[in-house]
Order: sequence, then C-alpha cells, then structure tokens
Amino acid sequence: MPMKVVMGVDPGAANLGFGVVRIEGTHMVALDGGVIETTPSEPPERRLARIHKALSELIEWHEPRALAIEHLYFGRNVRSAMAVGQACGVAMLAAGQRGVECFAYTPQAIKMAVCGSGAAGKKQVQHMVGTLLGLPEPPVPDHAADALAVAICHGGRGAADAEISVTRVPKVGEAGYAENLTG
Repeated sequence: MPMKVVMGVDPGAANLGFGVVRIEGTHMVALDGGVIETTPSEPPERRLARIHKALSELIEWHEPRALAIEHLYFGRNVRSAMAVGQACGVAMLAAGQRGVECFAYTPQAIKMAVCGSGAAGKKQVQHMVGTLLGLPEPPVPDHAADALAVAICHGGRGAADAEISVTRVPKVGEAGYAENLTG
C-alpha cells in the first residue's frame, strides 16, 4: 500500500489547529502539528490572510494528498459560526490552490474513527491520538490534537467508508458546488 500524507484542520479564526500525518498501510506517524494563532485586535481580513499564508506554507512543505477538516455545527452563536466558516473557507482555498482535495467529517465521525465511540470526550480523543501515532504523550494543545484526529479519521477510513460520515467538498463546476455554498 502506498504512503500518503494527510493534513487535518480543526477550524477557528483565533486558534486554527493543524496536524499532518503520514499513513503507510495501517501505520500512522505524526509529521507536524500545532496551532495558527491570531489576535482579536487584528481586523478579520488580516487574521484570515495570516491563516491562509501559514496553511499555504504548510501545504507546500508537506505536500498532503488530502486536507481533512472538521465539519462543525453551531446553534445560536452566529458570530462564531461565521468566523469558523471563514477559517474553513480559507483552509479549503489554500488546499484548492495547490490541487489538494478537501474532505469534511463530523465530530462524531472523527471520535468514532479515533476512539470507537462518537461520544468520546476531549481527553479520551487526545489520549487515543497519542496512542495511534505512537507519541510518548498525548498531543497538546487540544486544537492540534483535534486536527491530528481529523487526519487520522481520513487516513484510516479505507474499509470503514460505509461507517464514517464523509463529505467530499465539490469542486467549482461540479454538481452540488452551489448548494454547498448556500447551505
């Protein structure tokens, strides 16, 4: 089975987690992980530009085959939903500019893939990410751990496709592209 590199993203405008995982068969190794931080005092366009620049550099460096992003749902907090949605868009733009396909996973699907339960807690996810990647300790901060979990979810989905809720983000001109933009 060929080696592939997957970048996972835990979207956020203030703290965007990223994790890069190399997969060879059933063996997974963390190549990189961290958080792209912006400050609330920066105008939104500058925050998004910083996120885009950092992700573009990471994508260029690691050359992932896919970008996997956590598909988030928000209740009433429209401001948070907008900021996270903008960060998601910037991440997909950075990937799209380099020809990297994007995939979105629900939090429950990620937890199921990593822990075997869609109801797993944050600490359990962090612990399992560390275990699956052979790290000496669970990864921190939690945004980086979440991003690594998204990458693991995508990288390990092989035979489990039927059990994991995955959405391939349509490309411009493909059926479903306009519907994806309008919700």
